[in-house]
Amino acid sequence: MVIYTVLILLLVLIIISVFDVFFLYGLLSTIVFIVLMPFYFVFRVMNRKFLYGWKEKLGFIKNPHLGDKVIMFHGVSVGETIALENLIKKTKEEFPDYKIVVTTGTKTGQEIALKKYSNIADFITYFPFDIPFCVKSFLNKVRPTVVLIAETELWPVFSSLCKRRNIKLYCINGRMSDSTFSLYKLMKFFFTRVLSKYTKIMTQSEIDKQKLLAIGAPEDRTTVMKNLKFDVKPVNETIDLGQDGYRVIIAGSTHKGEDEIVLEMFKEKLTKYNDIKLLLVPRHTTRIPNIIEILDKLGVSYGFRSKSATFKDVDIIVLDTMGELSKMYYMCYFAFIGGSFNKTGGHNPLEATVYGKPTITGPSIHNFRDIYWLLSQSNAGKIVKTPKELSDYAEKLLSDKAFYTQACEDCKTIFQDQQGALDIVIGELRTIL
Repeated sequence: MVIYTVLILLLVLIIISVFDVFFLYGLLSTIVFIVLMPFYFVFRVMNRKFLYGWKEKLGFIKNPHLGDKVIMFHGVSVGETIALENLIKKTKEEFPDYKIVVTTGTKTGQEIALKKYSNIADFITYFPFDIPFCVKSFLNKVRPTVVLIAETELWPVFSSLCKRRNIKLYCINGRMSDSTFSLYKLMKFFFTRVLSKYTKIMTQSEIDKQKLLAIGAPEDRTTVMKNLKFDVKPVNETIDLGQDGYRVIIAGSTHKGEDEIVLEMFKEKLTKYNDIKLLLVPRHTTRIPNIIEILDKLGVSYGFRSKSATFKDVDIIVLDTMGELSKMYYMCYFAFIGGSFNKTGGHNPLEATVYGKPTITGPSIHNFRDIYWLLSQSNAGKIVKTPKELSDYAEKLLSDKAFYTQACEDCKTIFQDQQGALDIVIGELRTIL
């Protein structure tokens, strides 16, 4: 079935490539949308899922009256939207005369955008469906001067209409997985035309650049910019938890089910290493009562940050205050990053890596997949599949001094190699605005 679908798609694309590719693509996408929309609606309702952003994606957004100077950023979901944070803030500072628009493609992405950018962006909404009437309605109201799309979302209708309206269109922080590359390469004749509409394509790595060139990106407009997510700086603040003389393991942003995993591992290591301590940081402080039950059953000494506990008195400190985790990573020996042994999709490991501290994470990492891929190419970061693998790797870091030292050096090397992307994008904007 999959083979037949691909063959039919290839046949359709060959036919439309003979004619006006974007007109016919738009026509076909509209027909398919109208035919499938009722079925999709019923499917969502039957599965108790709501059609979040449906009206906005159709182009039925309120007119924000932004004027003629508008910079638009798009991040499809959580990871991409978070990656844009420093760039959006810097853009607001550098170009105060321009309005900022942020769009996302998913409900979770929209929630993150509203949380992070409500005080920065002038308008936050959903990205339109790539159907002519949806895109036209969106562009008529938003009227962007320049559009920056994070990572690699190739929308034929959107890119074509931007080109016709002389809207500068950028792919920034571009990347392409091997599976996506294999599919897109089969349709190079189509994507060559799509990519030709972009003002510039800026990738995370040379490998990503070569993949995009292979599917038809214009060579003179495709460059490497590195990764925006690495443009973070250490927090210039130290906190005294009585950690001097101890090796502190930080379990950051843990979710339900992960506290047990981390605490069991720590208790096991504590019998062998009497110089280790644990800073346990639950993602949600509402879970503190449950964590207390787990700690009591384990029979380990613990205290709370809110009550000024120190490692001189206890083996475990529970960080039950808000907004302090990023300030704590400087003191850790290594960190376990939570949200990764469930379906959360992981949290940002760079808050620890920026201090030159190696990280361990579980298998659920889709929110920061590209970062974890880079870290795992060296000893800077390790993705483990099971609690046993977590324990084994923690043992490696604790027992092998040479290995640990190299892991710390790898963290520093990755940051040196990857930083600078934000300045490159800002520099590009200066040339066109």
